[in-house]
Amino acid sequence: MRFKSIGLVALISLIGAHCFNVSGMPVPWMLGPLFAVLISQFFIKYKLYWPVKLRNFGLLIVGISIGQAFQLELLAGMGWLITFMLLLNIGLVIISIFMALGVQKIGNLSLKTALTCTVPGGLAQITVFAEEEEDIDLAVVVFFHVVRVISIVFLVPFSLSGHIIQASSGESFELVAIMPIAFLIFASFGSVIVGKKLKIPVPFFLSPVLFIVVLNFCSIHTPEIPSILLHTAQLFMGAYIGLQLKPEMLKLGKKVLILGIGSALFLLIVTFAQALLLKSFLNYSLATSFLSTAAGGLDQMSLLATIVGADVSVVTVFQMFRLLFVFLVVLPLLKAACSVIDRKRKIVKT
Repeated sequence: MRFKSIGLVALISLIGAHCFNVSGMPVPWMLGPLFAVLISQFFIKYKLYWPVKLRNFGLLIVGISIGQAFQLELLAGMGWLITFMLLLNIGLVIISIFMALGVQKIGNLSLKTALTCTVPGGLAQITVFAEEEEDIDLAVVVFFHVVRVISIVFLVPFSLSGHIIQASSGESFELVAIMPIAFLIFASFGSVIVGKKLKIPVPFFLSPVLFIVVLNFCSIHTPEIPSILLHTAQLFMGAYIGLQLKPEMLKLGKKVLILGIGSALFLLIVTFAQALLLKSFLNYSLATSFLSTAAGGLDQMSLLATIVGADVSVVTVFQMFRLLFVFLVVLPLLKAACSVIDRKRKIVKT
């Protein structure tokens, strides 16, 4: 049953990738499957399924590719960059809090739900947090963050269409390269196991990145990932993201649906304004600046950076900093805020 469903999603994804590729759309191997799978759910009654293991394999391949593209020279100027990244993220959190107050009032949601909906964190981390808290509408939170991820991943390449430098797609596939590439993938998977034990966030992506960066630092050459494997990884990730928005989510109510889409677009505008600041102060390209500030997740934004020809090192460092900022600052503050709200609610009840 599931094999049929996986095969159907794969077929839909390939059709989407082909249509996007032929029509000259940006990032066809990721956005084509994403859009095709997303739309197909509303017309195909058969239950579609895409295993997280395929998405994780895609993350692993992308992680290796990004590690190979990472420039160690960037780390020399980290002092100034950290200050800039900190200011950008603090500003984004403040804006998110005001946005939460508006979402609470207009959508008649609890403050805890509204805060969890608008906080600039990753889908997986925020979903886990929402599941552990009481008085949070998990369906609404998932909808807000899924819409945000999809809107950013889908709209950012189109907004950058005039600023994209065609990136290289990796080497062409050669039979003699099978064993070195297979060994590299196997070793990178070993780094994922270590990363999980060390509790590294997004281990299937970040562990291979760090592993390859260390190899580069030690002057150990690694074979470049062939374009067919990179395209496959993008397809795996695009199909998975496309399946995140379920048709049943549209039953949440018109007001919540509009707020979810509106908040995602508003956040996109805010991060675009931050990108213009980054471009002005640090002289990065618009593609690099926007992908560095966009709240779409470390893995997706770093992948888009490799595809559109942005500075992968800069984007990865900025997105990695945001991920750590969310884990070390945002989530603990959100936890504390939820505890205060719970205490006040108990006092009111008594």
